[in-house]
Amino acid sequence: MHLVYPAVLAALLFCVGVYGVLARRNSVLVLMSVELMLNAVNLNLVAFDVWLRDTLHAGQALTLFTITIAAAEIGLGLAIVLMVFRTHGTADIDRLRMLRDGEDPGEVEPDPAADSPTAESTASTAKTAKTADVPQGKASVR
Repeated sequence: MHLVYPAVLAALLFCVGVYGVLARRNSVLVLMSVELMLNAVNLNLVAFDVWLRDTLHAGQALTLFTITIAAAEIGLGLAIVLMVFRTHGTADIDRLRMLRDGEDPGEVEPDPAADSPTAESTASTAKTAKTADVPQGKASVR
């Protein structure tokens, strides 16, 4: 068996995985791309094991170890993605980078002047004025 064919296939798989990690914004697709990269490594390990005719089959043993680690990694990764999606309502990686400091960009900070009754009445008047400008049946949701 020629070593070139599985090596080229592994290189293509790895390149598709790297593209997926760099270009995708959905965290589930990024995890799938990481799995593609790990499968490319597994293909190389098995191909070189067959090519070298190793009596211990070290490449295949390392492949089994890599598959086990990949299964654990994908389980933890999906659990984290599900918890983030439940908490923030998105799995978009760019949005999660903005949340890194612990602040939600959509979160409104409390106004210290909101404790006074005049600020409360002004806020309710402004809210009524906003809804009065919108024609019936065409309310916009933001």
